[in-house]
Amino acid sequence: MDLQELRDANQKRHVEWAKDADIPLSFRGIELAGEAGEVCNELKKIERTRLGMVGGKVGTQDLQEELADVLVCVDLIAMDLGIDLGEALRAKFNKTSEKYGLATRL
Repeated sequence: MDLQELRDANQKRHVEWAKDADIPLSFRGIELAGEAGEVCNELKKIERTRLGMVGGKVGTQDLQEELADVLVCVDLIAMDLGIDLGEALRAKFNKTSEKYGLATRL
């Protein structure tokens, strides 16, 4: 799967989900923060297991789902602002590599 496939699906589902609603960026930001919090909660449970604590969990299925939710939310924000997420990702990745003198580029 590529980012364009995600964008196309987000645009189509947005029409189904939100109908004619004008979703403010503040909602998108809150949505992203919530999903990022759920990622952190899953990491906490995995760490509990690693540390031998009660209340942990084995496996990463729930973490995978929460990480996917974060990517969906990030793309929705980019979609609303007309940002090409693939190009933004490439530019930022390469900028960081250049900043730290690393050879790996996208």
